[in-house]
Amino acid sequence: MISRLFFGLRYWLGNAPWDTGITPPELVELVESGLRPGRALDLGCGTGTNCIYLAKHGWQVTGVDFVPMAIRYARRKAMAAATQVEFRVGDVTDLSDLTPPFHLALDIGCFHSLTRAGHKAYVQNLANLLAPDGLALLYVFIQEPQQSGGLVPGLHREEVSELFDPSFRCLKEEQGKGRPSAWYTFQRTNG
Repeated sequence: MISRLFFGLRYWLGNAPWDTGITPPELVELVESGLRPGRALDLGCGTGTNCIYLAKHGWQVTGVDFVPMAIRYARRKAMAAATQVEFRVGDVTDLSDLTPPFHLALDIGCFHSLTRAGHKAYVQNLANLLAPDGLALLYVFIQEPQQSGGLVPGLHREEVSELFDPSFRCLKEEQGKGRPSAWYTFQRTNG
C-alpha cells in the first residue's frame, strides 16, 4: 500500500497529478444517464472535486480520504461551491463508522493501491455499505499479463472481477485512456 506520507507530501508540495479538478466523463455519463440521486460514497476523494459534482446533482455525499490535508482542501472547496458534503479522514479498508445504505460508490484510483488484504476488506466494506442493486464505479490501473510488481500499482483484469465476485456483478468494463487502465461499473447483488 502506498503510504499516507507519500500522498500527504505530494499534496503539501502541490504536486498531486491525480487531483485534476475535473470530473471524469465516465461519472458524468453515469449521473446524467437518469440515475436517481441517493447517497453516494467517494473512496479516496482527494480534494473533493467529484463529491462536489455529485452534491450539485442532488446526491447526499460522503467523501473519505486518508490524507488530512486533502480533506481540509475538500472542505474549503465544498464551502466555496456552496455544497453540503460530509468529508472524513479515514481508511477505505475500515469503514465501519459509516451507516448504510449508499446507492453509489465512486473510486478513482484508490483500489489498485491497496494490498491484497486491503482489497478484500475494501470489497467487504462495499458489500456491507451499498444497497442491493447499488452501483460502484471504479477506475483501476491495469497490469498487462506480462507485467508483475513494479513501482506503479495495478491489478490484472481477472483479479478485479475475482475480488468483486460474488457480492457484485460487473455491468460494464471500459478501457481507460492513456496508461493501461479500466473503468468498471459493478452492481451489488441481492445475496
